[in-house]
Amino acid sequence: MLFLEIILSYLALILPLLLAVAYFTLYERHILAALQRRQGPNIVGYYGLFQPLTDAIKLFVKESILPKSANTFIFLVSPIFTFGLARTGWIVFPMGEGAFLADFRLGLLFLFAISSLSVHSVIRAGWSSNSKYAFLGGLRSAAQRISYEVGLGSTLISLILIAGTANFSTRVEVQSNTVWLVGPLLPICIIFFVTSLAETNRHPFDLPEAETELVSGYNVEYSARGFALFFLAEYTNIILRSALSALFFLGGWDLGRFTVIGIPGILIFAVKVIIFVTLFVLVRGTIPRYRYDQLMRLGWKVTLPLALAFIVVYSSVLCTFNSFVEFSR
Repeated sequence: MLFLEIILSYLALILPLLLAVAYFTLYERHILAALQRRQGPNIVGYYGLFQPLTDAIKLFVKESILPKSANTFIFLVSPIFTFGLARTGWIVFPMGEGAFLADFRLGLLFLFAISSLSVHSVIRAGWSSNSKYAFLGGLRSAAQRISYEVGLGSTLISLILIAGTANFSTRVEVQSNTVWLVGPLLPICIIFFVTSLAETNRHPFDLPEAETELVSGYNVEYSARGFALFFLAEYTNIILRSALSALFFLGGWDLGRFTVIGIPGILIFAVKVIIFVTLFVLVRGTIPRYRYDQLMRLGWKVTLPLALAFIVVYSSVLCTFNSFVEFSR
């Protein structure tokens, strides 16, 4: 019975996520169409509501082409590994008060440890394809993710310092009792958003998939189901980073002093996540793509030094405030 409960809990997590990813793609295509003054998906179903379903059917029934000289095992396992990691991060992430599969003290560190493992699958996917374009795309993607993970990890130190915990639920309680951290931590919020764009290979940092240079990067040799799994993992990570931003900076599922009786916490949280998801889409539709040297310069010479500087600033403020409190006593 315990095993059955675990399976049902996992299905209760993965099925809504798959549905959210499917309709996020539709949401994104409609926003981009509005920005570019053109028609978006509007043929399959009312306002294109069945378009994600037809796209999924098309991808999963197409023939999977396996390169003749590829390392078959690693080539097939890499997208499955990436997809599994993208889903695993949600196990420790709460969608509302008490709505989580596992809640423990170091949930934040566990989540980012899991997400960092996706670098391995990207390199393996590029190498196992036995294509110079895929291999170069994998190396560039790995270098990009590692570079921005350093800055992202530095922002996490500031977040843990301010809240005093790496537990997700406690962070919501801290903001509920004080203020949303988007105000006092606005620079950290911006850095976190920029590094999230780079970590998820989103525009303007989608250099590993630059069509004019590497013809879609590390996944150029993938088709049908393999490509779909990489695609699903990327969009799942975008939603996860948006959910993290909503929880870190907008109070998660809580409205604090603006709480309205009767509104479910998960609905409040969903609205906040949509705000950050929309920012991802708007950035894609408005900002031109960076060159690779500009991308790396921004990561190592701008976001990382700023994140480290804010660690010093916030820790100094906290130490000064605590000293002042002790002196007043």
